[in-house]
Amino acid sequence: MKVFKDLWWYFKQEKLAYGIGIIILAFVSLFTLVPPLVVGVIVDHIVEETLTGNLLLLWIGVLLVIGLLTYGLRYVWRILIFGASIRLARLLRNQLYEHFTNMSHRFYQRHRTGDLMAHATNDIRAVQMTAGQGVLTLVDSLTMGGFVIITMAATISWQLTLICLIPMPFMAYLTSYYGTLLHARFHHAQSAFSELNDNVQESVTGVRVAKTFGQEEDEVKRFKAKSKEVVNKNVAVAKIDALFDPTISLIVGMSYFLAVVFGARFFIAGDLTLGQLTSFTLYLGLLIWPMLAFGWLFNIVERGRASYDRISSLLSVKQDITDNKAASDQPVTGDLQVTINQFSYPGSEEHALLNIDFTLEEGRTLGIVGKTGSGKSTLIRLLQREYDIEDGMISIGDLKLNQYRLDDLKATFGNVPQDHFLFSATIADNVAFAKPAATISEITQSCKLASIHEDILSFKDGYETLVGERGVTLSGGQKQRISIARAILPEPNVLILDDSLSAVDAKTEEQILKSLRRNRTGKTTIITAHRLSAIKHADLILVLDKGKVIQRGTHVELMKENGWYRKMYERQQLEELVEKGGQQDET
Repeated sequence: MKVFKDLWWYFKQEKLAYGIGIIILAFVSLFTLVPPLVVGVIVDHIVEETLTGNLLLLWIGVLLVIGLLTYGLRYVWRILIFGASIRLARLLRNQLYEHFTNMSHRFYQRHRTGDLMAHATNDIRAVQMTAGQGVLTLVDSLTMGGFVIITMAATISWQLTLICLIPMPFMAYLTSYYGTLLHARFHHAQSAFSELNDNVQESVTGVRVAKTFGQEEDEVKRFKAKSKEVVNKNVAVAKIDALFDPTISLIVGMSYFLAVVFGARFFIAGDLTLGQLTSFTLYLGLLIWPMLAFGWLFNIVERGRASYDRISSLLSVKQDITDNKAASDQPVTGDLQVTINQFSYPGSEEHALLNIDFTLEEGRTLGIVGKTGSGKSTLIRLLQREYDIEDGMISIGDLKLNQYRLDDLKATFGNVPQDHFLFSATIADNVAFAKPAATISEITQSCKLASIHEDILSFKDGYETLVGERGVTLSGGQKQRISIARAILPEPNVLILDDSLSAVDAKTEEQILKSLRRNRTGKTTIITAHRLSAIKHADLILVLDKGKVIQRGTHVELMKENGWYRKMYERQQLEELVEKGGQQDET
């Protein structure tokens, strides 16, 4: 019953609903004891030939009143207890979602999306079941079972009651043993479901890739294998679950056998009347539900405990990046100063960055270039404080990044990442994501700066066009430009374009960069790119290789050096000339 202890914080929070619900449940259990008593009294009157019409009508009236009261009270406790359990599910779901939104990139590197979705669906449903059906079953089985046993012992025969309870310790032991097995197997079943969920999420997201490479059959086979694993592990749970009812039925059958054998002897000996024996048998029948409920309780509780452990484990993960207690609320403005002696990703001994040192004046443009894996994106992540630096520092103005509030830092940066994620919403909604209160005029202006306005107008529904999940209805260049429009809409002090112009042609790239330079006067821009034409106008260009700065300067200065930058620029210019020549030949 550890899960009830773990959920005690919520039971205290909803003490009124649970308290009244439990009291009503107890009264329902008491009222349930009346019908067997009435039947026994009537049977004795029949045997003694003292039953009259008025007496029979009186007892029927009592049963009718009890039935109506029970009907109403059962409705009320369901509203109270099940309502509280639904609110718990909502609370946990909100906590999980808020937790997910506050976690850093490192968290999502360790946890798969499908697994997180399983926590927010299946696991929460199991905990809700525990806080609803579990509480009901626990209270109902204890009150009903306790009241029935007390009534049997106090009003009929304590000796016969003790005899009929002899098999109960066996039931307690077996159900406890089954519960232990069930907990372990259900934990494995939930993990298998998480993996299946993740597989489905990845397959649906990457369906275009699978079709491109003709891997549909392999994907189906992989899904079937995962699905079979889920079935096998749930069947293992069901095999234990299936033991509860037969075991309890066997115990109840043994109790009935003892009641018939010894009850008959007590009746023959004159210790019990026929009516009392009838009532005792009916009371024994009332014990069937508490016994079954007790077995069902173990099932519910063990499932809930496994799920709550998984949820608690997830919620216990601490944020890697948090606000400093003495964080300043002053505006994040000023020159950008970077001194990184060395930086390695958590769990890795390899240096991702080494001896990075530069200053970028506010309002200037920084270009960062280099081979794939040279450290460009890592530097961008550190500038946005996705990771904290232990050996070195990054500061804006007079303060280090960790001396600013996180919310202020996030508001300072407008980021266009390499992975251009769009929501399943309209184009206008996607652009306004960073500034929900933006007017259509502001949205349109941002799209004009990003050179996507004309494309949007060519769509049938214009800015109200639904882009589909992850923007599948748009081309790569269109998604990039919508992402740029979204980033520049709130007019951030620092705009970061992380290889965000790779899917547009050179002419469109030039238009976008000219618009940004014209409209972002006095604001800082940081651009990483593979195509050097995107950063040749930058006030400072850093060339990275294996996490180190191997060249720095302006475009003119770097072209004077016989280094990587000049060689790459000349190669790209030659490729562009060849491409243009090829186009001319075709025409």
